[in-house]
Amino acid sequence: MSSPSPSSSSSSSSRKRPLSPHLSIYKPQITSTLSILHRITGVIIYTGLVGLVWLFVFAAYGYSIEGVAGILRSPVGLVVLLGWAFCLYYHLCNGIRHLFWDMGKGYALTTVTKSGIAALVGASVLTLASAVYVFKIGM
Repeated sequence: MSSPSPSSSSSSSSRKRPLSPHLSIYKPQITSTLSILHRITGVIIYTGLVGLVWLFVFAAYGYSIEGVAGILRSPVGLVVLLGWAFCLYYHLCNGIRHLFWDMGKGYALTTVTKSGIAALVGASVLTLASAVYVFKIGM
């Protein structure tokens, strides 16, 4: 085997080769943004459920979780809970959207855009309805 000669490597490095496309090149589209949001909300839901199970385990072994309940009832805690609820509802609405895609429906670009906006609106309405219900019955 022979090693590449210095002249061949220097000539290839001097050529202007195209760069591979990356996120910084593309204009953000609703489809790609909602796809990333779907993945992020899945991680947030999972993390929240792990925390919830952790609290149940502590409560089952007799530890007081009143401190955590107090934090969740604070304004910051309520914002976190509403954010988690939005993630849950968005993931649900977008999952329904994906079920239609699995059936081969809704692949037209206009339909994809409309269904994405509908998923966001649906998640927002469900989150707002949950907030009204929770504040109406009291925490």
